[in-house]
Amino acid sequence: MTSPGPFSNLPDVPAFGLTSRSFEDGGILPPPQRSGRMHAGGADESPQLSWSGAPDGTRSYAVTVFDPDAPGAGGFWHWAVLNIPANVTSLAEGAGAEGGPQLPPGAVQLKNDGGFRGYLGAAPPPGHGPHRYIVTVYALDVEELPGGAGAKPAGLGSEFTRHVLGTATLTGVFQR
Repeated sequence: MTSPGPFSNLPDVPAFGLTSRSFEDGGILPPPQRSGRMHAGGADESPQLSWSGAPDGTRSYAVTVFDPDAPGAGGFWHWAVLNIPANVTSLAEGAGAEGGPQLPPGAVQLKNDGGFRGYLGAAPPPGHGPHRYIVTVYALDVEELPGGAGAKPAGLGSEFTRHVLGTATLTGVFQR
């Protein structure tokens, strides 16, 4: 485990609460959050997430799942969802299914580094050691981020820098 998390250059903003019934912070990701597509014995189901205490002025949320320990430069983006309405404070397990049928109206999934719009479960290379899967919820001061569905997760940093009011983070771990 070597690299920092995504967007380590974000402004210093308040943290708010984030929990998951799918896994505990620092715990091992269970099979549903591992990848079936990449033969890691999983189901490619996004974790259940609940957040609270976002800063005043929050007008939407974004959620990302990032593996900074993936081989090569830049880590690996497993999931990115934008434009989650401010009145939504949880996502069900599996909400990140391809096509996003369980996401709230207006929410947009970006293409992950596996090439599709949805959640791709954990699948570190065998023998590569433990990988961190950083789940971050961003409280934003806009209802919609510019660029929307055409954005790439790695390119969100500049938008987040301009619009982030707070962040909440959980980390799951997995190796094979």
